[in-house]
Amino acid sequence: MEKEFTITGMSCQGCKAHVEKAISEVDGVAKASVSLENKTAQVSMENEVSIETLREAIKKHGDRYDIYPEDHHHTHDHKKANKENTDNGGKYYCPMLCEGDKKYDKPGDCPKCGMDLEQEQSATSSTKTIYTCPMHPEVEQDEPGSCPKCGMDLEPKNVSAEEDSNEKKAYQNMLRKFTWSVAFTLPVFFVAMSEMVGISIDSLINEILQGWIQFALTTPIIFYATREFFVRGYKSVINRSPNMWTLISLGAGAAYLFSIVALIFPDIFPEQFKTESGNVHLYFESAAVILTLILLGQVLELKARSQTNSAIKELLNLVPQQVIVIRDGDEQTIPLEEVQIDDVIKIKPGEKIPVDGEITEGKTTIDESMITGEANPVEKKEGNEVIGGTINGTNTFLMKATKIGSDTLLSHIIEMVNKASRTKAPIQNLADKISAYFVPTVVAIAILSFAIWSIWGPDPRLVYAFTSAVTVLIIACPCALGLATPMSIMVGTGKGAKQGVLIKDARALEEMHKVTTLVIDKTGTITEGKPTLQHVQSFSDTNENELLQWVASLENSSEHPLANAIVEASKAKKLELLEVKDFDSITGKGVKGKINDQEIAIGNKKLLEDFNISLNEAQNTEIAERQSTVETVMMTVIDGKLNGYISVADAIKETSAEAIKTLQAHNIEVIMLTGDNKNTAKGVAEKLSLDGFEAELLPEDKHAYVEKLQKDGKVVAMAGDGINDAPALAQANVGIAMGTGTDVAIESAGITLVKGELDGIVRARKLSEDVMRNIKQNLVFAFGYNMLGVPIAAGLLFPWFGILLSPMLAALAMSLSSVSVIGNSLRLR
Repeated sequence: MEKEFTITGMSCQGCKAHVEKAISEVDGVAKASVSLENKTAQVSMENEVSIETLREAIKKHGDRYDIYPEDHHHTHDHKKANKENTDNGGKYYCPMLCEGDKKYDKPGDCPKCGMDLEQEQSATSSTKTIYTCPMHPEVEQDEPGSCPKCGMDLEPKNVSAEEDSNEKKAYQNMLRKFTWSVAFTLPVFFVAMSEMVGISIDSLINEILQGWIQFALTTPIIFYATREFFVRGYKSVINRSPNMWTLISLGAGAAYLFSIVALIFPDIFPEQFKTESGNVHLYFESAAVILTLILLGQVLELKARSQTNSAIKELLNLVPQQVIVIRDGDEQTIPLEEVQIDDVIKIKPGEKIPVDGEITEGKTTIDESMITGEANPVEKKEGNEVIGGTINGTNTFLMKATKIGSDTLLSHIIEMVNKASRTKAPIQNLADKISAYFVPTVVAIAILSFAIWSIWGPDPRLVYAFTSAVTVLIIACPCALGLATPMSIMVGTGKGAKQGVLIKDARALEEMHKVTTLVIDKTGTITEGKPTLQHVQSFSDTNENELLQWVASLENSSEHPLANAIVEASKAKKLELLEVKDFDSITGKGVKGKINDQEIAIGNKKLLEDFNISLNEAQNTEIAERQSTVETVMMTVIDGKLNGYISVADAIKETSAEAIKTLQAHNIEVIMLTGDNKNTAKGVAEKLSLDGFEAELLPEDKHAYVEKLQKDGKVVAMAGDGINDAPALAQANVGIAMGTGTDVAIESAGITLVKGELDGIVRARKLSEDVMRNIKQNLVFAFGYNMLGVPIAAGLLFPWFGILLSPMLAALAMSLSSVSVIGNSLRLR
């Protein structure tokens, strides 16, 4: 069957490739064809596939995409939704991504797993504070609270001075509750355990009064200090999302309620539960100590988790809150949020640059290491661009603001890191599947443990049975399992941002360390992308300056880097640019248009084929000689006849050779794909000792080549910077865009290199290896902890070694397990 759908959110060929690929990979879809012009998708289905499934597939590539039935009139609603998303500012999400991209407007606990919701970071302080669950990013709300799914405290999504203060308040609040809990727990513990340390208080206080004292001291712990734990546990049952709070509530709650009943109605219990004096043994101290130790774990976890987004906080701190602007000739100090486009800003020595802009007066050196990862200061002069968040050197200069607020590079970096930290790496699927069955399995083990102990255990059997069941419930920790991946992703993407490597999604970060073949574009990727004019040759009566004037006039409407070199050369010769009519860019071939009623075209040999023009032997030889010296030659056609050629040269970036050599040393095959001619491509390939190259390729050829490599079983990364690279970037296992390239290329890629140098790929590879190693360590620790802890708690070692874990030790181990996973993740910093 074949169906047609309406697609929204597409703006370029890269978007088309993303959506087409996403739909094609859905189970039950045989083929998908997407039209960028009509904003539609023709989908051939082997089996019926719901629109919700298709929507979920395409939204993995970006929230802007959506799919509707063919006759759905959604334009107004879609615009409204976009506006709501824009106005909403930061949102709260669960770091364990229990329900994908779902977000909450208020902070609190994730309703599914109980983790504290976290808030997306933002470089702008004017956005509304939104709270989210760190384990359920879909949970969002505009005020603090708990996650309706897992009961965890919601956290601010954006990190600003206010949100950072809220984070500290949450930590201080938890620390205060822990302090009160310790103050009440110590006397409870002393009263219950005094005889075990050789101190008898029976002569001062009888057993019944001791029980009431323990009850009086334990109750404030239950209803004040740890009340939220039981609320989370209750919500987890109501929402059918069992989590660690379910287990804690069952374990500690059972001990507390058992003790109350035993204190009031001791006669209803069997003799096995009673002491020599006929009173039932109470477990108030177990409940108190368990909950206090879990509070300790929460305090440590809040402290540790506050450091996981420290890289983003450091980036946020790069922006000054006060700015000196010059308006009407007067210097004024204004808040950052009041800066406007084209404002002239004064930057003094050592100051942080507040927004993106262009130097209008003066020269200096700027430390860009915190944005690009480049250690050496960069010299800047009048006309050069500067980046917000970088640090000025020793000279004062004036700059014009060109990008402010959320449009600055720093804001884009923070936004990209936010999105990456909220995406799931494929490796997390294993943990998610296990977590879904974890709590029911633990409860089943606790019941089985109680049954075995009560039937075959030593006397007092029921006491042993009750203790082992409570211990099993307390020691199990699904949070350690769930946090293993997202914490590493959060820290790793933040670290990458500081090194100039922006990760768009966790999938790209995971795939990067598996890459076997790197496919790279030439112009703007291997080379500087800033070519200079080398030679103008006329084959007719037209003189060289006139030919340059015509070609520059035509190329002035083109965005290709080579075009800019020709235009700049004509300006240097003070040649007037002529009016061009009917301009047309022929993808992969060149450009054409009309000047003074003459049809002018400039491009490669494929363009000549459109005009049925062939080069003679002498022309072929001359052009080949120039191409062999790594010059790019463009033929000019006037009124259907070959008129001459223009050649430009694009210098190879200083870092390209060393980066390619390093990648090859790691057994990565490096292949160049370019639309340039074979001779020029061959010269570059030989100079850099590439493993292979393909020349004179159209965008669809690059896409097909990447697809062919993948069919051959290779894991392919594609690096490029232009619009013509977008389809191949979308097709590759990992798309890597140069930050100096086009927005379309950046949008199509999973990784962006801020500085646009190939050595950034080396850093991305190393980052991927480190993060994946860290995730695997976390998973091994979390799996190992639960696989060992639960059987020991159930009493597996008791028959042979007499070892039976106490509920209090189980609580300590459970609390430290999540902290250990987070601590290991922090090593990535």
